[in-house]
Amino acid sequence: MSAPHGLRVEHLDEALGLRSTAPRLSWRLPEGARGQRAYRITTDSGWDTGWVAGDRSLLVPYAGPPLSSGQRVEWRVRVGTDLGESPWSEPASFETGLLWAEDWQASWVEPGRMPDGPKGARPAALLRFGFDADRPVTTARLHATAQGVYEAFLNGRRVGDAELTPGYTQYDARLQVQTYDVTSPVTVGRNALAVVLADGWFRGQVGLTRAADQWGSGLALLVELHLTYDDGSTAVVGSGPGWRSALGHVVAADLIEGERWDLTRLPRGWDTAGFDDSGWDDVAVVEHGYAGLVDSPAPPVRRVEELVPRSVTRLPGGAHVVDLGRNINGWVRLTDLGPAGTTITLTHGEWLAPDGDVTVENLEPDMPFLPHRLSAGQVDSVVSAGVPGDVFEPRRTTHGFQYVRIEGHPGELTVDDVRGVVVHTDLRRTGWFSCSDERVDRLHEAALWSFRGNACDIPTDCPHRERHGWTGDWQLFVPTAAFLYDVAGFSTKWLRDVAADQWPDGTVANVSPSPRHEGREGPIAQLNGSSGWGDAAVIVPWEIYRAYGDEQVLAELWPTMVRWLDRSERLAREGRHPSRVERSPDPAPHEQYLWDTGFHWGEWLEPGENLGTGDDEFRTADKGHVATAYFAYSARLAARIAEVLGRHDDAARYAELSELARQAWQAEYVDAEGRLTPDTQATHVRALAFDLVPAELRPAVAERLVELIRKADTHLGTGFLATPHLLPVLADAGHLDVAYELLLQDTEPSWLAMIDRGATTVWESWGGVDDDGVPHDSLNHYSKGAVISFLHRYTAGLQLIDPAYRRFRVRPRPGGGLTSAEAAHESPYGRIGSAWRIDGDAFELRVVVPAGTEAEVVLPDGTTATAGPGEHRFTSSLDGEDSAR
Repeated sequence: MSAPHGLRVEHLDEALGLRSTAPRLSWRLPEGARGQRAYRITTDSGWDTGWVAGDRSLLVPYAGPPLSSGQRVEWRVRVGTDLGESPWSEPASFETGLLWAEDWQASWVEPGRMPDGPKGARPAALLRFGFDADRPVTTARLHATAQGVYEAFLNGRRVGDAELTPGYTQYDARLQVQTYDVTSPVTVGRNALAVVLADGWFRGQVGLTRAADQWGSGLALLVELHLTYDDGSTAVVGSGPGWRSALGHVVAADLIEGERWDLTRLPRGWDTAGFDDSGWDDVAVVEHGYAGLVDSPAPPVRRVEELVPRSVTRLPGGAHVVDLGRNINGWVRLTDLGPAGTTITLTHGEWLAPDGDVTVENLEPDMPFLPHRLSAGQVDSVVSAGVPGDVFEPRRTTHGFQYVRIEGHPGELTVDDVRGVVVHTDLRRTGWFSCSDERVDRLHEAALWSFRGNACDIPTDCPHRERHGWTGDWQLFVPTAAFLYDVAGFSTKWLRDVAADQWPDGTVANVSPSPRHEGREGPIAQLNGSSGWGDAAVIVPWEIYRAYGDEQVLAELWPTMVRWLDRSERLAREGRHPSRVERSPDPAPHEQYLWDTGFHWGEWLEPGENLGTGDDEFRTADKGHVATAYFAYSARLAARIAEVLGRHDDAARYAELSELARQAWQAEYVDAEGRLTPDTQATHVRALAFDLVPAELRPAVAERLVELIRKADTHLGTGFLATPHLLPVLADAGHLDVAYELLLQDTEPSWLAMIDRGATTVWESWGGVDDDGVPHDSLNHYSKGAVISFLHRYTAGLQLIDPAYRRFRVRPRPGGGLTSAEAAHESPYGRIGSAWRIDGDAFELRVVVPAGTEAEVVLPDGTTATAGPGEHRFTSSLDGEDSAR
């Protein structure tokens, strides 16, 4: 038999710089094994578990000798299965970072002359330090972080390939440290450590209001280089006295506004050992402490892919327009900068105006709480020094764009001169889908690229206008994302900011990390705490547990969940909406569990609804039908989470609370004839998805949902919250045919209307580009793209039963005229797959089941089977009632 494989630490492929003393280890079973009966782990640190009975192969905590800072541990595993005892796996390793505050020897430093200027236009600082290595170095590790964003160099070589480090976190509580293996660049003799330091999120513009200086008014750097020589001796080189700083060629750098270079100001060789920095300033040594320094459970942001432009055209006025062929998050690399003194300006947008020029009007924030319409930003520029080989690639900003207007270049640019650089968190791809309908495949690709464009260190709403980690958006999309990519560490990182951002009264912020201007201290503080958004504190950990079997994230977020549900319960008990008071001064008994006060975004952007929260009617509307529904749903999830955590008293309490909220919802929004109010598609979808109505009413509620869809000429009428559940509830209620009709609807509002109008990412509004070709709002918002989960779970039929897909169902439900479909998902236990085709009246299905798992297979004619590890083929008739051809 083969050995265990796929060894990982935490949720990482590369575990360097961990700040955990008990990192969790995972492996996959030998091919063909039905299940694990025991395991044995050994490490070179002296840990040998001996044979441990049990089937756990995911996230097993290290329990060997205590770990120290900078310790590398090699480990391997063997397993006992139904096939017998396996050989030892190939070794894997992890390495700790600086575990404790007292392990730091370096000091925080600030540039001697702090880069100054108006927000959005501040230059970056250059910092450097020379040091000697008097004998060969066998290992070198650089630990680095900053207040701002940093890019490090060692002897002229860029350190690592991570972008926008140290990443975006709630800096009041958490600041990430990166650890790099820099053994190769260190040489015997003189060396130079150099850093570019810019505003980033820390003091640059963030969010819809473009507030700056949210966590501080200055930049600071902390780096520490640990050297181990060939004789075993060690040395530490860190930031502190003797470092020098200056301003250089990056004359402005802002994540939203853009980045500007003047290469005539580049101090060439500044990052190498021989550079003369005698004219530079001494840095200021400051005290920022080491509290809150953490590692990241997520992979870093990287340059993931490069796109060759589809075209480069010249406008009559002389500017060039670059079309990348799809909407991305990232930047442009320009290799032809023209003669010395040439100033080139690059403006990035998602759409073209009728004259063929780039338009950015749809990206200009214009909300009632803003002082005036704000600029779209996304403008880079470079002044050429005329030096052959110079390249412009801004790395302290990102943009959401498909098109770039390039002005000021005197020559003719071609596709050979420009590359689109796709930048996002370097997540491991885990999900694929394709089918016989090319437009459906394009929809799936658009949703996938929307997520890619919004996975830049945090799950953002859009990669341009705001770049905020909106809680509501992620709770809607995380099940879909977890099929497409490994988002376990990515979500855990973000959830820690959600916890840090929670207010003392239990309010969950709209966005995390939450800048002060949009949090408790800002002019729109009252918009925080909305149902469906704050419920992300419960829903997202639950979905991560389901997808990856990670109980620890449930335990870590449990206090946050409790405080959120305590707030929901308190607001329901203590408040009544004014309109309800007006109708009846005395509350009915059920109203103590009816949450109808405070601000709620509600369904948000139902077809025909415009962006904006300025009018009092929207802000003060009674959205109790949404808030109480989420109150009941989140309480029910909390009961299930409590059972997983062994908190049985809490489980009973939250189950009761959920039922009381459910009964309150029924008392208020189900009339004597069993009809729902408000009589909207979203209300009926939520009633079915959240099990809010009695079982005997479910068929009638589903029938009314279909009636509402037909009244809309077979168009959807849902917004953010209900859209992900729309097609699944229809399918589960016996209306699979209507689900496919909505999926394939090609007039607005619909998904295929976007695709037919040229969308390569999913739009924020259903009418994101109107009949005249004018764009509105963001053209890259993934939330409505959650519909592709229907393709994974219903069309292809891959449905999770037990956490991490240890048991799963394969139940394809063909329809919409599709003649074939296939999906694959790289689960924590291995790849699962479903591929079917229709040949006449015969249905043929191929199922792939990984080691250690079991599949329940349900064919369209109702035939069921159980499948163990391996590849299986099934055939059946399409005469079963489940088919929606």
